[in-house]
Amino acid sequence: MADDALVAARENGLTRLTLNRPQKANALSAALVEALLEAVERAAADGTRVLVVEGAGPHFCAGFDFTDYARASDGDLALRFIRIETLLQAIYHSPCETIAVAHGRVFGAGADIVGSCSRRIAAPDAAFLMPGLRFGVVLGTRRFAARVGDDVARDVLAASRSFDAQEALRIGFLTQVAPRDEWTDLVASARVQSEKLAPAASAALREATLQDTRSEDMAALARSVSAPGLKERIRAFREPEARKPAP
Repeated sequence: MADDALVAARENGLTRLTLNRPQKANALSAALVEALLEAVERAAADGTRVLVVEGAGPHFCAGFDFTDYARASDGDLALRFIRIETLLQAIYHSPCETIAVAHGRVFGAGADIVGSCSRRIAAPDAAFLMPGLRFGVVLGTRRFAARVGDDVARDVLAASRSFDAQEALRIGFLTQVAPRDEWTDLVASARVQSEKLAPAASAALREATLQDTRSEDMAALARSVSAPGLKERIRAFREPEARKPAP
C-alpha cells in the first residue's frame, strides 16, 4: 500500500482518518484494512475522544477491493473478509465517539464502516449498496439490522437494492444528511459534546448501550466465507457487474 493510502491526523482529542485511494474509489485493499485497524486501535488507547472516518475524492468507499482477486486463493479471500469484520468490530465497540462522513458511492464494506460508527452523516449525493449476500458473504448483517430493524434489513439485503441518503436517514441507517460544507462544524460540535462525560463514563455508556455480538458475527462470517467456492461465487457476481456502466 502506498504510504498515503490512509491519512491519519490527530489534534486536541480528535483523530481524523482519511481513506486516500481516490483512483480506486477508496476500495479496501488488504493493506488499507490493516492500516485502518491499527489506527482505530491506536485511537482507542491514545486519548482520542472523537474518531472521524472520511474518504478523499468523489466517493467515500467502494467496499472490498476486488483487484486481482482471481489470483488469490479462497483462503486468502476469506482472511481478508475476516480482517474487515475485525475492523468493523473495532469501530463499533470503540470507546471513542465515532463519526462517518460519507459521500458518493458507499458500497459493500464501505457501507459497513458507516454503519459501525455512532454518528453517521452523509452528503445528499450519497448512494448505498450492500451486495455481499449475492456472493454468499455475511458481513455486517446484524449491525445493519440493529440500525434499521429486522424487517427493513431483510427488505434491503434480500433484494440487494441501493438506497439514497434520504432513505438511509428515514430508515435509521444515517443519523444526519448534510452538505459537505457543513461537516466541519458538525464534527466540531461533536468534539465539544464529547467533553460532557469523562472518558471512562463515555466508554461505559457505549458498552452499556451496544449489544455485544462480536463472537456471533465473526462465526457467521467465517461460516459464509469458508463454504467451498468463494472465489467462484465472487467471479459469478463480478462478471455481470463489470459490464454495467459506472453510475
